[in-house]
Amino acid sequence: MFLDPSEYGTNDFLQILKQRRPDLIHSPASIVVSAPRLEADHYLEGTTILAIIYADGVIIAGDRQATAGFQVGERRVQKVYEVDIHSAIAIAGVAGPCIEMAKLFQTQVEFYEKIEGTRLSLEGKASYLSNMLKTNLPMAMQGLIVIPIFAGYDSKHQSGRIFKYDITGGRYEEEDYYAEGSGGKDARSALKKLYRPGMSQGDALNAVLHALWDAADEDLGTAGPDLLRNIYPTVHIIDQSGISEANSETIKSFYTDLFQTLVQG
Repeated sequence: MFLDPSEYGTNDFLQILKQRRPDLIHSPASIVVSAPRLEADHYLEGTTILAIIYADGVIIAGDRQATAGFQVGERRVQKVYEVDIHSAIAIAGVAGPCIEMAKLFQTQVEFYEKIEGTRLSLEGKASYLSNMLKTNLPMAMQGLIVIPIFAGYDSKHQSGRIFKYDITGGRYEEEDYYAEGSGGKDARSALKKLYRPGMSQGDALNAVLHALWDAADEDLGTAGPDLLRNIYPTVHIIDQSGISEANSETIKSFYTDLFQTLVQG
C-alpha cells in the first residue's frame, strides 16, 4: 500500500508510523517512569563498537558478544548495520532496542530517499538518528539504553566522518576516531596510540583490530576473536566507492599472527 506523505504533513517515516501504527513503536506515554528498572540478566547487552577515519574514508566495527548480567548471552550478535551505500551505524547498549533502532533507521533513510527522489546528506542522516534517540529517552531512563556510532563517507567534503551520541539525542562529531560501549575506554586508548592523520586503509584496519583486542583483554563484556568457533569482529569499510565488509580471512590472519606473536614473546 502506497503512503502519501502529504496526508501526514511530513516525509519522516517515524512520524508517519507514530500516526498510523503507534503500537509498533515505544511511546513515552506507555512508559511508567516509577516502574522498577529491569535487572541486567533479564536482557542482552551489546558491548564495544568503534570507528576510525583514514585517508580515503572511514572504518566502523564492533565485537560480536552480548552479555546477560555476568553470562555470555549471545556470541554472534551483529552490531554494525549498513544504512545505505555510503554510511553505517554501530550499536552499543541493550541489544533489543539497539537492533530495533538500527533497522528503523535504515527504513527511515530509505523511505525519505524514495519519497524525495534524492539522497539524504550525511548530516541529514545524523540528525534523523539524533531525533530517534530523543524518542527513546523514556526507555533509556528505565535502563534500556541505546548509544550508537554513525559513520559514513561525505561526498561533499570528500572524507569520512564520525558522529557520536548521548542518550538524550545529543550529537557530536569526532574528527579522528571514537569508541563506545563497556570496552570503549580501552579501545579509545589503543586508537589514541595507533591513530595517525591520513593513515592508509590497511593501517586503519590494523588499528581497529588492535583496539578491539585490547578492549577484550581488559573488559569482561567484550569478546575477542574466537579462533575455535571462527567468530571475529564485524568490520565495515566506507569510502567514495561505497561500503564493503572487511575480508574475514584478513581479519582471521591478523589475529592468528597476533596470537602467535604474543605466545612467542
